[in-house]
Amino acid sequence: MGYAFSVEQNLYRVEAVDRAMVLLTLLAERGSLSVTEAATSLGVAPSTAHRLLTTMAGRGFVEQGERKLYRPGPQLLGLRTPQRSIPALVARMRPVLQTLHDEVRETVHLVVLAGPDVQFVYGIEGQQALRIGLRIGSRIPAYCTSGGKAIFAALSADAVDELHPDGLRPWPGRNAGSLAELHAELDRVRWRGYGVNTEESERGVAALGVAVGADAAQPVGAISISLPTARYAPDDEPRLVAPLRAAQAEAVRVLGG
Repeated sequence: MGYAFSVEQNLYRVEAVDRAMVLLTLLAERGSLSVTEAATSLGVAPSTAHRLLTTMAGRGFVEQGERKLYRPGPQLLGLRTPQRSIPALVARMRPVLQTLHDEVRETVHLVVLAGPDVQFVYGIEGQQALRIGLRIGSRIPAYCTSGGKAIFAALSADAVDELHPDGLRPWPGRNAGSLAELHAELDRVRWRGYGVNTEESERGVAALGVAVGADAAQPVGAISISLPTARYAPDDEPRLVAPLRAAQAEAVRVLGG
């Protein structure tokens, strides 16, 4: 059943905005929502509900999770960076990622920490025939991603543990099965200076990532280079790490301005 409104309320109602507010209310109540459920609640066609949810996802108010269910996004959850907002961070980092993308010709992403997960907030798809697609809007356990590992490596062990009060959330390709194993991996990330993900976040995907921020001890996110494992070998890392570190240095300048 859809939500009812009085005649007086209807006189001043903007239909699309009103529907978006109803969806936000439903998400707050239920925690997740399918396109079919959204359409039924609004009394509209599934295609209309899908357009609304897609628009809201583009602004970070919702995100699509497992089984194609939509759930509250970082903006709705109150996620903020020291740059005050994700859009502001993206605006500052966009030229940095463009330069990195032009040099490596692989898919690059910007992620931010959202609890124990990373949220993919911006990206540029690679130019290779065989490439990794964009993940903008996706949310994955941080410990399974190169950028998430890089962010965790900049935090204290206690801070990482506080983000996982019930242990690590199971994920199909994960390497670390416990917090102890994760901390061992983070030690290796600190030694290398960057995180590595080889088919942990997704089968067939390899990635290298570094944390970014005006202060190395307080990262506001991470940037990563992703490529198919069919074209990846550990010996290739120096070719990718050099421009990745250059982008990290430029990010420090941009975010500190």
